[in-house]
Amino acid sequence: MELIIDILKITIPGVIVAVAMYQLVKNQNERDYKLRLMELKQKNGEVVIQIRLQAYERVVLLLERITPSNLLLRVSGAGHTATDYHRLLLSEIRNEFSHNMSQQVYMSEQAWQQVKHAREEVVNLINKTYHDMPDKSKGTDLAKRILESILASETDPTARALNYVKQEIAQVF
Repeated sequence: MELIIDILKITIPGVIVAVAMYQLVKNQNERDYKLRLMELKQKNGEVVIQIRLQAYERVVLLLERITPSNLLLRVSGAGHTATDYHRLLLSEIRNEFSHNMSQQVYMSEQAWQQVKHAREEVVNLINKTYHDMPDKSKGTDLAKRILESILASETDPTARALNYVKQEIAQVF
């Protein structure tokens, strides 16, 4: 009996020390894991912020490039019929939009809807103006009529989307 008591005197403190050490090591490992996870999230956050900012920059550039006045300056109507120029303008808008379509991943749904709506307004303006043109018109006549339509309505079809995107950038960053 005395032998069992002596064994228990040695074993019980050893078990207590082992359990305490296990808990200490476990807690330390959990703290280290959480710290590494937090550092990783911070590094990823910095990268994601840069990517999101670049996405907003590209969308602003898209909107600026499809703004009718800028589009008409960049894509000349000289030497084209109104029909050819109409197709060329729509193709340019389609190419710009499809090239930047992936940017929607980095912005809010509302901002992307504003961008899509602006594109649709520009396309509708060009289509409406083209259909109001007489047959066999020149591309420069179509460009002139598009600019006159914008001046008459006093609204830029991309302005609202540009303002929305800029406000969202200011809120996020």
